[in-house]
Amino acid sequence: MDFEKHQNLHTIVMLRDVIRKWWQVELSFADRNGVVHDWQRGDFIPPPNDFCRHSLGAREGMRRCAQSVRVLHEKFKAAKNLRRALFHDCHLRLSIVGAPLYIRNEYEGFLFVEGFARQPLIPGDGQVLMTKMRDIAPGALLELEGAAERVPVLDGSELSKLSDLLEFAVTEIANQEVELTRKEETIQSMASELSNRYRFEKIIGRSGAMNEVFRLMEKVAHSDSTVLINGESGTGKELVARAIHHNGPRKDKPFVVQNCSAFNDNLLESALFGHTRGAFTGALKDKKGLFEVADQGTFFLDEVGDMSPALQVKLLRVLQEGTFLPVGGTHSREVDVRVIAATHKDLGEMVKRGEFREDLFYRINVIRLQLPPLRERKDDLPVLIDHFLRKHHREGQRARGLAPEALGILGAYAWPGNIRELENEIERLLVLGGELETIPAELLSSRIRDAVVPGGGPFIAPRAHGKLHEAVESLEKEMIHQGLVRTRYNKSRLSRELGISRSNLLLKISRYGLDKGIPEGMENDEAEA
Repeated sequence: MDFEKHQNLHTIVMLRDVIRKWWQVELSFADRNGVVHDWQRGDFIPPPNDFCRHSLGAREGMRRCAQSVRVLHEKFKAAKNLRRALFHDCHLRLSIVGAPLYIRNEYEGFLFVEGFARQPLIPGDGQVLMTKMRDIAPGALLELEGAAERVPVLDGSELSKLSDLLEFAVTEIANQEVELTRKEETIQSMASELSNRYRFEKIIGRSGAMNEVFRLMEKVAHSDSTVLINGESGTGKELVARAIHHNGPRKDKPFVVQNCSAFNDNLLESALFGHTRGAFTGALKDKKGLFEVADQGTFFLDEVGDMSPALQVKLLRVLQEGTFLPVGGTHSREVDVRVIAATHKDLGEMVKRGEFREDLFYRINVIRLQLPPLRERKDDLPVLIDHFLRKHHREGQRARGLAPEALGILGAYAWPGNIRELENEIERLLVLGGELETIPAELLSSRIRDAVVPGGGPFIAPRAHGKLHEAVESLEKEMIHQGLVRTRYNKSRLSRELGISRSNLLLKISRYGLDKGIPEGMENDEAEA
């Protein structure tokens, strides 16, 4: 066992102070082999007892002291069920008292105190000590005149107190070791749970667009290349970034997140790169930046398109050289961080307008992931609804699904807030209608109903049989058909009303065979003006 990690345990610090103050002796630790590593390294506080101090300072004296400790060690090993303190007289005929340390019933060594007498020394005892020291450190004899009178004396009651303290201390260390092990097991369990939670197959989506995203994620997860995730707000950019991290070689290292639009320039610079004491008003001490926190791990920079030109330069330096300068600092820090950036903006267009550095754009755009908005992956809507119904279901709620009309309206809605908006809506529906077996369309948010059924007019009810995705497709086909008739086949206008791109609308028209019913003269763009 590594005793060093317990040196700062409050119990050990307090015990050292107490025994120094009360008995003028030092606390030491011997490992499971009876070895006192502090003595071997010469890294120990010289004991107040002059005889012990000179003995430990001489080669022969150190050998004899170590041999005396091993005798006590053998006593502990011979009495495997012993959990109390034992005494032993050392080579100087002074006393050692130690308490055995057991971690999960395994012997790990003992705490001990040495170099005291159990009764006042008489003149003859002093002569014996001087004789023994003549063989160990003859050059120290002049310094040892009168030293016998300064040897600490612990009578029966004092020894009992010291023994109790040592036994209490080893119990505290054993408890601390068990607690550390429990925490390590918890951390490992949480790491395993996180890796399981962010497996690619845990991300909801089976549409063609999402399958393309999954294929690319699998390829980039095991590389260290910078990734740029493009997508509207609410499409799951952070979820994808976490999945890439937890499926890659850095999964056991930190995953750090910072939204670049959350702070002004000064605060964001301090958050990213840290600051030194006195760098600005209120900087009372040095503070690590998030890049330093993310060292060896992954840093997810959300909304990187909102970063100012000045900070873009500093980010570029980190990406190119792996170094940065804290605010107010004079020495560069070096880090090894994988960066995953995300934005809802078109960085290419921003580069053309001079709003984003071209060199930084190419540096973060090594691999690009385009997340489709929910309106372009309607095939995933049924499974997403089912997932969120199960996720937010609470004990006592009866709701197991939505009414066909409610599903139809949700399927026809454009979802400008994407998956985040859908999840919030499902959670809201469970709160309002959780006591019902089936949640009706009347409980849907008014903004969704009004967007799908303007003016509160009649809604085209989907069929109430068959598979859910087939019902949604049936509704979608009917809405597009009626929309074409209503807009006199103006596909540009209809795509705006439905909240989808014109190219996506054309694909759906072809998919449902609605292009066959377009009247003559209304097939091309000129007829739509």
